[in-house]
Amino acid sequence: MLKAEGFWMDEQLKIELGKQGIFATTLQDLYNWGRKNSLWPLNFGLACCAIEMMATGASRFDLDRFGAGAFRATPRQADLMIVAGTVTYKMASRVRRLYEQMPDPKYVIAMGACTVGGGPYFKWGYHVVKGVDLVVPVDVYVPGCPPRPEALLEGVMRIQDKIKAQRITKGTPTVLPVPHHSGYAAVSDLVEV
Repeated sequence: MLKAEGFWMDEQLKIELGKQGIFATTLQDLYNWGRKNSLWPLNFGLACCAIEMMATGASRFDLDRFGAGAFRATPRQADLMIVAGTVTYKMASRVRRLYEQMPDPKYVIAMGACTVGGGPYFKWGYHVVKGVDLVVPVDVYVPGCPPRPEALLEGVMRIQDKIKAQRITKGTPTVLPVPHHSGYAAVSDLVEV
């Protein structure tokens, strides 16, 4: 049985309707489907990881098949910030300002070792922020120096999982799927937030 806020539908009925070309879903699932398949990332690269981010958007890896290929040049039109590269203290205030200019709901991916934790500049670099999570809240971390485009695609898929699990009704706790090493999220393993 499929239960959705007081609406019960037999799984067999749903399959039968699907054979006849009738699509049955909830408003919440339709809303989240539209949001997760229309991410607009902010065109924001700081260092060498930006080359890998650009490669992800190119034809070989094709970020657009996930609905996230329209890189925006202004934060007012973006809902996903991919921080790719070394964040210095001088740049940290600009990163924060761009994050605050993005409309809600907004998501952040920290891409690369320098962004996640300071990278090779961690010990002796006085000018490097020891992780962009000290500046903006990060949703997904993509490690590597530089991370491969496949790793960024995995990070985008984790953001999509997070969006898919969000609830639009008040009082309902958001249940996030726990990703596995194989790249898919198990439905049975859920974490309440």
